[in-house]
Amino acid sequence: MSIPHLVLNASGVVQAVMLLLLVGSVLSWVIIFQRSIVMRHAAKAHRQFEERFWSGVDLNELYREEPANGEPQGSEHLFRAGFREFNRLLSRTRSPAAILDGVQRSMRVAWSREEERLNHHLVFLATVASASPYIGLFGTVWGIMGSFQSLSMSQQATLSTVAPWIAEALIATAMGLFAAIPAVIFYNRLSSESSRLLGKYEDFAEEFHSILHRNLQGRGESDDS
Repeated sequence: MSIPHLVLNASGVVQAVMLLLLVGSVLSWVIIFQRSIVMRHAAKAHRQFEERFWSGVDLNELYREEPANGEPQGSEHLFRAGFREFNRLLSRTRSPAAILDGVQRSMRVAWSREEERLNHHLVFLATVASASPYIGLFGTVWGIMGSFQSLSMSQQATLSTVAPWIAEALIATAMGLFAAIPAVIFYNRLSSESSRLLGKYEDFAEEFHSILHRNLQGRGESDDS
């Protein structure tokens, strides 16, 4: 008996379980490839922007430059949000604390949006990773129940009587693991990359906040003189 033959001739419940696991596995791989590309582009964009930021370019000139990817992402998103708020509040108030608080709030909102963008669909991977073994186990239990039912209705207990039921039960178990294992591995990997990038964004926000703080101190000293 081949595996395709067993799948096609399995009970309706076990076939439904296999189909659900197959769909979950396919969607998981789609998300894995899509999220891997997003993480790679995000890391590259962060490196490029940090090189540009620390090259000594004037911040006003950097702010006026068009984003490389059409819309700002990562550290560039935090920079633009913070610097826009800095310029807006600078023309309205002379309180350095109020200006820096507004800048910090703007960058925090931008950071939250970047967190949402990087972690998009990762919850689905976590769900597949945790639920697939149990879904496969349900198919296994159903197959074992079918084997016992066939034994109870058979006058002579032979291996050929229970083999198809046991085989489809084991296939359901295998498909559950097949869907869960890649989802677990890549969920951990992508979550780790996301946390690492978000940590870099947070470090950049702190450094940029310090630069603006020194800028305001320099302005205050110039006004006093």
